[in-house]
Amino acid sequence: MASERSGKPAAPAPALSAGAGAARPTFCEGARVLPVQGVRAGAAFAVDDWVAEEVPVALEYNGISHAVMLATPLDLEEFALGFSLSEGILSAPHELFSVEEESSEQGITLHLRIAGEAFARLKDRRRSMTGRTGCGLCGTESLAQVARHLPELATPGQGRLFSRAAIARAMGQFVEHQTLQQATGAVHAAAWCSAEGEVKWLREDVGRHNALDKLIGALARHEVKAGEGFIAVTSRASFEMVQKTSSAGVPLLAAVSAPTSFAVATAARANMTLVGFARRQDLVVYCHPERLDLHDSEPQLLHPPHGH
Repeated sequence: MASERSGKPAAPAPALSAGAGAARPTFCEGARVLPVQGVRAGAAFAVDDWVAEEVPVALEYNGISHAVMLATPLDLEEFALGFSLSEGILSAPHELFSVEEESSEQGITLHLRIAGEAFARLKDRRRSMTGRTGCGLCGTESLAQVARHLPELATPGQGRLFSRAAIARAMGQFVEHQTLQQATGAVHAAAWCSAEGEVKWLREDVGRHNALDKLIGALARHEVKAGEGFIAVTSRASFEMVQKTSSAGVPLLAAVSAPTSFAVATAARANMTLVGFARRQDLVVYCHPERLDLHDSEPQLLHPPHGH
């Protein structure tokens, strides 16, 4: 099944290798054509090439500016919803009433109208924020605010058992679904995969956090039972990637690159299985290996604990 974008199958990936001088698609959403020059295999060239778009995107809640992120201008309503959920601004999707997009020469402003309870939480949080960076920690008042409360995931060994083959299958599908990456070579992707390893939903962005927020927004918007599958990402597994995955109720995060020590500690605390260096048939399990079968080729559902 093709990955889905707003309920529709993704466009076929262009047959090219990312970079100037290769065959180029006639249209690529989220990218623009720019003239470039260079040298390849000893020969000079001058062509038009696809470059990923990156614009400032401001998030404004009930008229109050909260954050400005550099993002690819795709799936912005899902980005707004996913960011709001994964950052704890919203406790549930129904607290977001509307999103209006306003473009200007400076960038894009997303005007979010949210419920009064959510806005009250946001105002309390803003009182201790003096700034914000891509790390997501600038302006926090205490260490307790960094490692905020995460949803209770099923105890490893009591829920679904994922297979090594499923993770390998999911990672192998990224190339065909990453249309923007194939055209530009400049973006990350986050995908929600079924227990069997089929990529069902995928979002791309120049920022790895943004791609994950867009995915979380898509899952929430379409009421996907996220806990029945896992998330795979084309980046390293940072603390924030783990925290956002856990906030979506997903029990396993598989990353193509390495995690950080803080990410491993956070995943362990959240009962989440964290996998790094997931490439072809190889992977490294950093915590809660009980949820992962390194030998079986098919997913299983383990017996629930006594009394359930």
